[in-house]
Amino acid sequence: MKLKHILTIASLLVATLGEAQSVGPDTTGMNIDAHTWTRNVRLGWNLGNQLECGGTGLNWETSWGNPRVTIKTIKAVKAAGFNAIRIPVQWGQNVVNKETMEIGKKYLDRVQEVVDWCLAENMWVIINTHHEKWLEESPFYKDQKENNRKLAALWQQIATRFRDYDARLVFAGINETQVNWQAPTQENTDVTNSYNQTFVNTVRATGGKNTYRNLVVQTYSCNPHYGLKGFVIPTDPTPNRLSVEFHYYNPYVYCSGKLPKDGGFYFWGDAFKEYGKTPNENETSLIQLFDEMKAKWYDKGLGIVMGEYGVSSHYTDDANKIVEQANETYYLQKVTSEARKRGYAPFVWDNNKFGNGEEQFGIFDRNDRMKVKNTFFLQGLLEGAKDE
Repeated sequence: MKLKHILTIASLLVATLGEAQSVGPDTTGMNIDAHTWTRNVRLGWNLGNQLECGGTGLNWETSWGNPRVTIKTIKAVKAAGFNAIRIPVQWGQNVVNKETMEIGKKYLDRVQEVVDWCLAENMWVIINTHHEKWLEESPFYKDQKENNRKLAALWQQIATRFRDYDARLVFAGINETQVNWQAPTQENTDVTNSYNQTFVNTVRATGGKNTYRNLVVQTYSCNPHYGLKGFVIPTDPTPNRLSVEFHYYNPYVYCSGKLPKDGGFYFWGDAFKEYGKTPNENETSLIQLFDEMKAKWYDKGLGIVMGEYGVSSHYTDDANKIVEQANETYYLQKVTSEARKRGYAPFVWDNNKFGNGEEQFGIFDRNDRMKVKNTFFLQGLLEGAKDE
């Protein structure tokens, strides 16, 4: 689908939102462009498996086993050395009208409460739409118009609620749009690009500080390789206020925590080759990819947000645990450092899961007063954040 068709669909959708929700532009406190915003994020943290859970009603926030977020949660993250928080949010689970996509007031209020706690700690903050399966898992022409209508309806409400917030707060339009995690078809890419355009148009149409707010748009499945081939930069009436988001769990055979019998690796990088077998993707691969993204996007005025990254805690046995954890420290240090050198905003993934194996990305133990449980993770992140 050609860009002009994407723009036409998005423009028609925004026109249906109604002029009553728009106010005049407000530049107060909004003189931060995309490069400045991403460079200000020295080290970001994801409030993972929390506000994007799949539950409804009173248990939606705790349905994946985590306790409710409190101000102490945010204070602990700040005290550990982070200065930014990405808050994944699943809105569609608590809409009170599936046709209008009206978000329940209690739900909006709760998200706003958590955002306010972050800003009270002077953190940089991202909120997004996350795990909206009706949107993320249907990048097809047959669903494009309806999905864009619903996406516009959600962002009209979210943007209006947070319209008066200062430039520290950023909106990210979608998350990991994908069908099967494989390379996208032209159809998949076209529809994802249309989501990004609808998001930008909708937020800008609400006016006020949103006229100048930094916005984050996504490559297909937030995969940087797919983005370098098919991502179309949305048209934006406000210059230098867009950032591109990618996620980095590369190489996945290492970061996922898979066992060697399932194709996994316990070590990464040439610096640790003497200790065991490593994947082909190494420090050189990392640098080449980050340089390519910088030339493609950052050097053309776009910010770049590494919205998620990390490595699952895994080791063979107690005898090898120390050196394998040291490798995970090294991986996080290297990825964070290379991102910061190029002005990218890094947000590590933390799902409050601990142990040995797959999906063990926890740093803070939310069930034990936010103690840092995987200190070797935090060590690598803090060391990487210093290297700019």
